Amino acid sequence: MTTIPSSQLLWCVVRRGTPAKALEVDGNAAIPSDLSEDQVLVKVDAAALNPLGFKFMAIAPNWFAGRPHVAENDFAGTVIASKSAKHPVGKRVFGYLPLELQKSKKSDQGALAQYVRAGSEHVARVPDHISTIDAAGVALTGETAYQLLVQLAQVEAGQTLFINGGSSVGIACCQIAKALGCTVWASASGANKDLVMQCGADVFLDYTQRPLHEQLKANPPQPKFHAIIDAVGLMDQKIYIHSPAYLQPTGVFVSCMGGPKGSGLAAVREVLGFIWARRPVFLGGVNRRWKSVYTIHREEELLQLAQWMEEGKLKPVVDSVFEYDDVLKAYEKLMGGHAKGKVTIRINPQAS
Repeated sequence: MTTIPSSQLLWCVVRRGTPAKALEVDGNAAIPSDLSEDQVLVKVDAAALNPLGFKFMAIAPNWFAGRPHVAENDFAGTVIASKSAKHPVGKRVFGYLPLELQKSKKSDQGALAQYVRAGSEHVARVPDHISTIDAAGVALTGETAYQLLVQLAQVEAGQTLFINGGSSVGIACCQIAKALGCTVWASASGANKDLVMQCGADVFLDYTQRPLHEQLKANPPQPKFHAIIDAVGLMDQKIYIHSPAYLQPTGVFVSCMGGPKGSGLAAVREVLGFIWARRPVFLGGVNRRWKSVYTIHREEELLQLAQWMEEGKLKPVVDSVFEYDDVLKAYEKLMGGHAKGKVTIRINPQAS
């Protein structure tokens, strides 16, 4: 039987700002060992950082974000206490704590913790051949990619898609699209070509060589794309504006929705340009559907990701692993914008 300590170390978001300003360590936090029916207590091996994490820290007011709260959403580890028949003690699991749970004072849970209490619907089994370090970053990006492709784009086997971006979401989109039987065109920098091709891309475009909309207009697929997935969430909408040249009339443009790169007036101009690009057709807008994703956790999708990992169709891609003391360095790596896969925190020193 695993002995549960009396306290744990957490990284908490206590104020708005960059991670260096927003985060504080709580070295004497209570462990949420009081479980309700169908809940588990997980000893966390690793947690993964997501761009949404540092963006939300910087933008959202304290009252809206429910601060203070434990940082991040994605984790993996071992069940050490359970009131769930689905997840017995000793089972390795990966999971995702949605933003709503993270903000709730009744839950008060986040992934940058040594112990996490989660409902059984928020975790799934880690396949035997996958490490918890690798599995830690699968849930949120995987569910986002699934919803971009299946819920919003409604892709089907035999269709051709364009996936913009070799980000962690883009990498997951490539693999899931191939698992669904699609032909995949994908973009990234030339340095990431091998990774993107290994993840299932059939055609690769290097965005550093020439604007993507120009490359696509010069050499559109035949037939045109059934869907375009913007996994980067660009504010610059040139790919969408020119999409009638390479996206079918019944096709759809689906975006992760990012934020402005600039600040002040530059950010305002980016936002106004984004809004104008999506004006109605009767005002001269683009005659193609545009949708954006807001990831909503669904247990069946998490279980599908676990099955695809088991079958080798979805392979976690980890850029780098930082120790628990180096969380701020890990955020610096992620904020640099050039991570090739997930940036992961090893919380349990024995995890590998």
